[in-house]
Amino acid sequence: MEKTIQQYDTITATCRSVFSDKMNDYGTAWRILRQKSITDQIFIKASRIRSIEEKGISKVNEGIRPEFIGIVNYAIMGLIQLELGPSDVNLDKEKTLELYDKYVQTAKKLMQDKNHDYGEAWRKMRVSSYTDLILMKLKRTKQIEDNEGKTTVSEGIDANYLDMINYAVFALIKIDFENAK
Repeated sequence: MEKTIQQYDTITATCRSVFSDKMNDYGTAWRILRQKSITDQIFIKASRIRSIEEKGISKVNEGIRPEFIGIVNYAIMGLIQLELGPSDVNLDKEKTLELYDKYVQTAKKLMQDKNHDYGEAWRKMRVSSYTDLILMKLKRTKQIEDNEGKTTVSEGIDANYLDMINYAVFALIKIDFENAK
């Protein structure tokens, strides 16, 4: 488990760095997005990953790694928007990164709890399975959004975003540390 925690922290630090760099370029323009728009942005990234996996080639000179990083970052944006709601007012960088770190820690705690119960089974999965699981979570999230956020017995949008973060981090661990496809 210690290896997993170390790799998880390395990957999420990379995602945070990309997030912070983009915030230097764009500020928090994403704060204007409504929940459904953030979910759709994640869907675009997951769909592109699946397309590249199935076709075996990318015409845009970027592979799947940046898309998984984007999924992590958009899911965190989604969690922030769930907490604060959309706004046309920018959030200052320090507060934004504080919220970012809060949700990374929430996702990490969830991963540790599930990893304890499942015994690192995720390490035996293929990257393409993470893509499919993220797409499934997106379908669930869209259904919950279409139901105005109401569920009968299921977890909410936040739980789905947290799972998407963890699946994307697992994929990035496989890509960066295990040279998996």
